[in-house]
Amino acid sequence: MWTFNGENDLFVRDCDGRTRRSFLRTGVIGGLTLPQFLSLRAKAAQSSLVEPVPANRSVVLFWLSGGPGHMETYDPKPDAPSGFRGPFGAIPTNVPGVHFGELMPQQARIMDKLAIVRTVRHGSGDHTKGNHWMLTGFEGPAFNAPDNTVQRRPSMGSVAARLRSNRTPGLPPYIAVPHLRGGTDNLFHYATYLGGGANPFIVESDPNDEKYRVRNLTLPGGVSMGRLEDRRRVLNLVDQVRRAGDTWSDGMNVYQQKAFDMLTGRAVVEAFDISKEAPATRDRYGRHTFGQSALLARRLVEAGTPFVTVNCVPWDHHGTPPQMKTEEGANKLIPPLDRAVAALIEDLEARGLFDSTLVVVMGEFGRTPRMNKDAGRDHWGNTFSVAFASGAWNMGQVIGRSSARGEYVLEKPFDPQDVAATIYRFLGIDSREIAFEDKTGRPVYVIEKGEPIRELFARFPP
Repeated sequence: MWTFNGENDLFVRDCDGRTRRSFLRTGVIGGLTLPQFLSLRAKAAQSSLVEPVPANRSVVLFWLSGGPGHMETYDPKPDAPSGFRGPFGAIPTNVPGVHFGELMPQQARIMDKLAIVRTVRHGSGDHTKGNHWMLTGFEGPAFNAPDNTVQRRPSMGSVAARLRSNRTPGLPPYIAVPHLRGGTDNLFHYATYLGGGANPFIVESDPNDEKYRVRNLTLPGGVSMGRLEDRRRVLNLVDQVRRAGDTWSDGMNVYQQKAFDMLTGRAVVEAFDISKEAPATRDRYGRHTFGQSALLARRLVEAGTPFVTVNCVPWDHHGTPPQMKTEEGANKLIPPLDRAVAALIEDLEARGLFDSTLVVVMGEFGRTPRMNKDAGRDHWGNTFSVAFASGAWNMGQVIGRSSARGEYVLEKPFDPQDVAATIYRFLGIDSREIAFEDKTGRPVYVIEKGEPIRELFARFPP
């Protein structure tokens, strides 16, 4: 087992099983220079990999906070009674025998490039628990608990940020577009005990807006590049004086360097500049927040970002005001999502990026199979769908089967930890063999019991 502690400390296990602790910090600490530190950290990260994978692998997560209805999207039930099947019908996909909800014609057209897992479950209808469960693999606090905003485990994006390096200096390894607000209890995208360096860089600007501008990528008024260099020299000098007795300043030195690289790196600015895209490409994704955020995600993975979350909200459609009815919410949100996902997959394939990218579409749970009295659906964690897409894995299949009314799992149940382990496997992270120290100093495995979904990647189905 490999155990990482904090932002800069590292536990390494010798071949004979003994554990050595090396205090590795930026600069010359304990006889280690920065190049030695980076080399050791790279070796440790490589040792946590399941198998050799290309260094350019990335994940794009479409996060549907609030919980999309599985029967309106990837698991329609056209033969169920009207009180269950809802206001929409089903349409055939380009894979014989597989149907999607009628509002998803673009993804139906490319189902051969998708794999749909229809039987994920955790059994909870609690937004707070479910949000934490699906973003980290672990159950979160209850909505009415006193600690209901406290994140217990790091998000998948934060783990990826710690273990997978980006390929463009200064480009953050974990980015959220356009923001991480909205939705319902949309709280748990962060690093917790992995340290601030593994938190997402949040764009906080809508790439579909004419005023789109990424925060922190331009210098403050009156600050020239020369002055910025002078400030960095002063900060470095202060850090050298304080470093021996102040571990906080060590961490800040890393963050200062990252910020400086972002401000001065032309490639970073270019990656975020969606105006560089041809109008026809932007049109293909859709001139809406979902579409342009997906296009920005493609630019970011193309530039080398390992993990991008596209935050698509809100999906909590109970029907009781101010929440939308199922029909209203589906008509508003599913078509732009459908177009954005399909355009991203086809664009990745055209650019030779589909093998190196995993696209994931999911929320924290599904919606109740039976429509409620307000023409909406309530919370349902007993079976729901997660979509995957990558040219490196086995696409064109449906995995698992739910009951005729979409109420529960009939075949092949999967846990949120299985979903997380699958995403980690794509990135080459052996999530059952690596642990980080939590805030109490206790080693905690990234994943404790989940297994990657073998049907997605196994050469021969089990």
